[in-house]
Amino acid sequence: MNDIGVQDTVQDTADVHEIDVVVIGAGQAGLSSAYHLRRSGFEPDRDFVVLDHSPHPGGAWQFRWPSLTYGKVHGMHSLPGMELTDADPSRPSSKVIAEYFTSYEETFDLRVRRPVDVRAVREGDGGRLLVETSAGVWSARALINATGTWDRPFWPRYPGQETFLGRQLHTAIYPGPETFRGQRVIVVGGGASGTQHLMEIAPYAAETTWVTRRPPVYNEGPFDEIRGRAAVALVDERVRAGLPPQSVVSVTGLPLNDAIRKARADGVLDRLPMFDRITPTGVEWDDGRRVDADIILWATGFRPAIDHLAPLKLRGPGGGIQAEDTRVVADPRIHLVGYGPSASTVGANRAGRAAVRDVKRLLAGVRVGV
Repeated sequence: MNDIGVQDTVQDTADVHEIDVVVIGAGQAGLSSAYHLRRSGFEPDRDFVVLDHSPHPGGAWQFRWPSLTYGKVHGMHSLPGMELTDADPSRPSSKVIAEYFTSYEETFDLRVRRPVDVRAVREGDGGRLLVETSAGVWSARALINATGTWDRPFWPRYPGQETFLGRQLHTAIYPGPETFRGQRVIVVGGGASGTQHLMEIAPYAAETTWVTRRPPVYNEGPFDEIRGRAAVALVDERVRAGLPPQSVVSVTGLPLNDAIRKARADGVLDRLPMFDRITPTGVEWDDGRRVDADIILWATGFRPAIDHLAPLKLRGPGGGIQAEDTRVVADPRIHLVGYGPSASTVGANRAGRAAVRDVKRLLAGVRVGV
């Protein structure tokens, strides 16, 4: 789902396609939802449709940088009903997972329609939802939104940012480490992407500086099921309260593995607090410290790509959309899969199953949310 402006006028609905369920997005969450719809007796094109704005199968993975090989991917979980096996860990994750998703769509005959941009979802007639897209309008009884975050990179704003004479990049357009050869680079962000970028860039760059808003928290030992449940519970608590989901690293911390230990010992992960302003030649702190730079790389994460839902006014006073499991509290016709506590590959699988279970009850006239 791309982050385009919501239109003020309703699209011509003379040619409206009536359907039970529209799934928006064909990443892990969308494909999981489509699989469970299929298993529950829903037929693609007749009972449900999957709309995806990306040019090819692969979800956000198809846009990942080439140096992110499959062996470096943390916590990739297979889609339901079909394992991802014997993948070459040295191949780019963008290719491995795109091929896997392609095979998955074909195996289960999910008939994903792409590229289709969803522009707005509005209230329709007779209790239906109107899904306005670049390929026409669908009138749906239920909606599973699985648009993820990749299309909404978060760029923080700091005084003087527009004066910087060097380059500013975001993880979403990270080109790989060789681009930074001989450059002075500031990496902003304390998550997994920020640390991965630093460790890749350091051998090529003339100098690297790492800045984060909070001191990084490193966790010893494996990220096991107990830690996973605790992290999901913290995110779920915010979403149930109608607050915007936090970043994953804010609740999980960084895994203290051998690569991280070496980078810390080498001084690559020597963190500085967040700077106060950007200058034409670098950054400055109020205490007088300054660092010159040729490139600022913002590894500052992403936000949910849900602007197309704005006409439904689902956001609450807390700034987020209140949801229980995947179901939007304010509108039980709508499920957010891959949002908040289900924003992980294993979480998306479970959420897809839960959303379809609720959708089946809704369409059968059973009251949900009780």
